[in-house]
Amino acid sequence: MPKPTPSKDPAVEVADAPRRRDRDATLHQLNLALSRVQRRGKVTLKAVAEEANVSPPLINNRYPDFAEQVRAIMGKTIRQQRNDKADLLLEEREKNRKLRELVGSQLTEITKLASVNEALRMEMVILKGIADGKVARGSFGRK
Repeated sequence: MPKPTPSKDPAVEVADAPRRRDRDATLHQLNLALSRVQRRGKVTLKAVAEEANVSPPLINNRYPDFAEQVRAIMGKTIRQQRNDKADLLLEEREKNRKLRELVGSQLTEITKLASVNEALRMEMVILKGIADGKVARGSFGRK
């Protein structure tokens, strides 16, 4: 069976060729898509990408300034997100420091209470012995 030969028709070759890349035209399309998404409501990077028929990673990788502009409209700029996380981290560190202090003070208190408890147990044993008449009364280390 003979192999089919490629057609010499130029229209077929043009249709199969990938579209030509034009950064300015794509950026213009992204700006138009952004304005359409803003009119509709909730602005997200994914919504803008879908409206412009491009992928979200393309916007992040090839148009970082435009991506930052979209994030600013969303109220989530990279700098703001970083600062918010840094503030949360500082708050959590302060909470952690206070909790460590609390644990330390409670361990000290537990040690003191255990000592008092042991002294009271010993005194109770002696008093029980005195009550039963097995131990004679005495100073037993008291001044």
